[in-house]
Amino acid sequence: MSLLILTCNRCSKLIGNLSKVFISYPFHFFLPKKRFTIPKYSKALVQGKKQIIPKKIWQTNYTNRVSLPIYLNYLFNRLMSLSYDYHYVSTEDRLIFIKENTGADIVKAYERLNDGAAQADLWRLLVLQHLGGIYMDIDAHLVFPLSGLIKKTDKELFILKGSDNTHTNYFIASQKNHPILEKATEIILENINSNQVVGVFSLTGPVPFSDAIKQSKIAINDKSYRYVCVQGDFTNEHFQYIDKPRGKWTHKKPSEILK
Repeated sequence: MSLLILTCNRCSKLIGNLSKVFISYPFHFFLPKKRFTIPKYSKALVQGKKQIIPKKIWQTNYTNRVSLPIYLNYLFNRLMSLSYDYHYVSTEDRLIFIKENTGADIVKAYERLNDGAAQADLWRLLVLQHLGGIYMDIDAHLVFPLSGLIKKTDKELFILKGSDNTHTNYFIASQKNHPILEKATEIILENINSNQVVGVFSLTGPVPFSDAIKQSKIAINDKSYRYVCVQGDFTNEHFQYIDKPRGKWTHKKPSEILK
C-alpha cells in the first residue's frame, strides 16, 4: 500500500506541475483577471464507509474567488474525497464561528491576530475541536483518496515533515474534542496573551501544534506528508495571492502580527 500511495504522490506531483507550467501560466497571461469560485459547501457524491473522524473537509482563504491553479487544486482534492462533505469558510465566517462557539478569552485573542494565516491557524484547531473533520491549507492536495488514508477506527491523522520529522499543521484530521487540539489551542492563547511574537510559524503555526503533541505524550496516528498530503504542486505564492501581492504570512514583520 505504501508503494502505491508513493506512486500516486509522484503522479499527482507530475500532474500538478505540468498543469501549472503548461496551463495555468498561459491561461493567466491571456486572461489575467479571470477568477473561479470555490463553493462554500459541496456535498459528498457517494456515501462511503463510516468512520470516527467526521467526513467533513474544512478550508479557508482570504477569498474564494481564486486563480485557475488554486481551483484545479480544489477540484483534484474533491476527486480524492468523493465521500466527504466540503466546507469553505471565509474570513468573516471564521470570526462568526468563533464568537458563537467559544468563550470571550478566545475571541479576544483571535481578534488580536493581524494576519490571515495566523487567524486560520487558530480557527482550524477550534473548528476541528468542535466539529471534527479534516483541515487542509488551500494550496495543499491529497496524494491518495482520503477514504484510503483514514481508517474507520482512526481518531486522528497527523503528518510529519522536515529534516527533523516534526509534526506540521497544514493537514490535520481529527475527531472532535481531541486533547491535542485543546492543548495546541492553550499554547497559542498563551503565546498571544504573553506577546511572544517571533513569527506566525512559532506564534500560531506548526510549532505550537508540534509542541502540543510532544507535551501530551499520548499515542497518535501519524504518517509522513509524502503518504498523505503535500503542498505547492498545482500552485505557488504568486497564484495563491494573485489579488493580494505580498499577502503571505512570510512577508509580515513580527511587530505587525498582533494588534
